[in-house]
Amino acid sequence: MLISQPSTIASDYAYCEKIIKRHSKSFYYAFSNLPKEKARAVYAIYAFCRIADDSVDENKTSGAQLAALDQLTAELNRFGKHCEIDHPLWRALRDVFDRFDMDLQPFYDQLVGQRMDIHFMTPANLSALETYSKYVAGSVGRMLLPIIASDKKCSLNSAAENLGIAMQITNILRDVGEDYREKGRIYLPQEEMDRYHYNELLLAEGRITQGFMNMWEYLATRAEFLYADFTQHIEDFDKDSRFAVLSSAHVYQGILNSVRKSGYDCFNRKNYVTPVEMAKLVARASM
Repeated sequence: MLISQPSTIASDYAYCEKIIKRHSKSFYYAFSNLPKEKARAVYAIYAFCRIADDSVDENKTSGAQLAALDQLTAELNRFGKHCEIDHPLWRALRDVFDRFDMDLQPFYDQLVGQRMDIHFMTPANLSALETYSKYVAGSVGRMLLPIIASDKKCSLNSAAENLGIAMQITNILRDVGEDYREKGRIYLPQEEMDRYHYNELLLAEGRITQGFMNMWEYLATRAEFLYADFTQHIEDFDKDSRFAVLSSAHVYQGILNSVRKSGYDCFNRKNYVTPVEMAKLVARASM
């Protein structure tokens, strides 16, 4: 007779690590440099965010998307009451909350951001784009704070949010064509599209006009400002976490340069940081 083996926390974290390795090599590459306990905590948080994201991306109708998010919200509610379901993600997160002084609110904010995606509208302006980015990505920075800035998490909320917002804007600038083709979404702010004489027809045709390049650079410059603002606070993070956090910022910022090198082709190619470039960017973080 087969006897099922009891789950161990190591296998629960391995489940989370598999998710981050499959979906974000750059994020994994940077944060795997953390001490083991902290790295595993990051993997569990990423797994939660990935499952939240998949609740929207892997369901075709808004009804199915909302049902999936409602289910995840119910599971998060149970977790908050210490009666979570028996699943690797929630077991790993319970261990994270037992080890670190975690805050549950950013997890709820992440789900608010996912609901914004379901009822998506092209952001009216840069401020609207940053508000959306604060929920879907700035929330991740706040989730991580108790792990990577254990003594000063309150004073670093803004810096952590800015890093998340910068990363989200970077993702948007990398995935302009993919977001439109696969999701029918334009994350580029309408106000900036109007200012730089760019429109949905040009985007649908994958046209890289001078106006598009100028608009892209305007948004990229904003992301780079937020990366720089975050970097000014790096000394306030835990000493054993600074290298990993700064590495993640450098690697994501490197995506912007990869798009520039491609002639701003965000339509016909997937721009990414090569392993060689990634190693160079990570090396910068140790200087």
